[in-house]
Amino acid sequence: MLSLDLIFLGSVLALGAWRLVAAGWRPRARIAATGAGLFLGVAQWAVYGFTWQALPAYLLLVLSALPPMQTGTVPRRIGRLGLVGIAAVCVGVWILPAVPTLPPPDGPHPVGTTVFRWTDASRHEPHTADPGDRRAVIAQAWYPTTRREDPAGDARLPYIDGTGRMPSRVSGLPGFLLDRYDQIDTYAAALAPLAPGDRPWPVVIFSPGYGAPRAVYSGLATRLASRGFVVLVLDHPYESGVTELPDGRVVGTRENFPPGRADRTGHMADQQLVRSADIRFVIDQLARPEALSPLLRDGRIDPSKVAVIGHSFGGAVSALVLSEDPRVVAAANIDGTPYGDLPDRQLDRPFLLLQSDLARSPHGDLFHTGNDKLLASLTAPGFRYELRHADHFSFTDAYFFLAPPGRWLLARVTGGGPGPAATHQITADLLAAFLSGPLTGVHVDVATTIARYPDLRGGPVDLEGGAASAGLSPRGPD
Repeated sequence: MLSLDLIFLGSVLALGAWRLVAAGWRPRARIAATGAGLFLGVAQWAVYGFTWQALPAYLLLVLSALPPMQTGTVPRRIGRLGLVGIAAVCVGVWILPAVPTLPPPDGPHPVGTTVFRWTDASRHEPHTADPGDRRAVIAQAWYPTTRREDPAGDARLPYIDGTGRMPSRVSGLPGFLLDRYDQIDTYAAALAPLAPGDRPWPVVIFSPGYGAPRAVYSGLATRLASRGFVVLVLDHPYESGVTELPDGRVVGTRENFPPGRADRTGHMADQQLVRSADIRFVIDQLARPEALSPLLRDGRIDPSKVAVIGHSFGGAVSALVLSEDPRVVAAANIDGTPYGDLPDRQLDRPFLLLQSDLARSPHGDLFHTGNDKLLASLTAPGFRYELRHADHFSFTDAYFFLAPPGRWLLARVTGGGPGPAATHQITADLLAAFLSGPLTGVHVDVATTIARYPDLRGGPVDLEGGAASAGLSPRGPD
């Protein structure tokens, strides 16, 4: 919650308590105070825009101005209980804050950001019927800078695309829940210059989970960028929950699922190919100075070798791109299920599989058999780790969409373990250690890094049998 939200909510609750406990004390002053509360509500709306969480507070504000009830004891008690219930709802709805708070990145570098909205003129858009539509790919770059974020907020980019034009549903959530998500602070300075360095900054391309907007990986992306990487997080239009296209249109998810096709795994295999082409197009763009802003030109990055990582469906796609494109020197799959012929491909460059706790995210046979086959085919260094107590969504910003009390309650229900901030820190440290060697030539011992985190179980892959060391069963904890 932002300061004006807190002031308004606190004022309304105080007025409600006044009406409940001492309605007959200075009624004119109470009505005047209610008018001041109304002014605060109007100011909050004017500054922040519509906030659905404030609706119960508006109702409580109106009820706070009413005179005491002159009816019998029972109706008065019912009225008091109703007032208490509305006050509880006023607080309870903020379990989903209008403006969630993300933890700041914890690496040594401040973080800058910019967005590229590219069109691939060589490919048609497979999700629309218009043969003239060309495929768009959106990439938000997060990178080391020397400029700290402006605390006034005038140097920010919106957290998520589509503010004011949201689809009715975004990744399963009602669009109105995200009305103020553009105000989320990502702690990144917009259009800040890329920090100088002794060598080009290593580049990582990140592909999101199926249907997930790139925004929900901002926490993980900024942490990795603060450790010295240029991270480009992609939106894959019409698959992402919300995307602003290069022509300004805002579109949601539009699956191109042929009627009568019963095998959804075939659809997912097709989408893997679409995403792989998107990522290879982005790698092409990195080698074209005219496609980049001045921030990333002039030898500041090395487009000849990149790493590809992703979460869920995007993690599987990272392995596919590694098998196809020699410019990709390493890949990491975070909790992703491979589809199609991907499990039969051979991976000859470093690969990491990071999976959530299989006791909380059991996955299906495709996840287990596909990843087992991929690891068994490795002819280069590989690693497999399981992050205990983490579930499939722990790698996203999703848990930060709850207020801290909500996250605490959810942790009690799901068995506790490291919170989402700790999960992001562990993941960023593991990725940084794994990627440093292939991308920079500076070897970082992965084992030394993960030794700090007892919740990480696993180790290097045995190139003879594709099994992880350190006692980790590929199917989960012992």
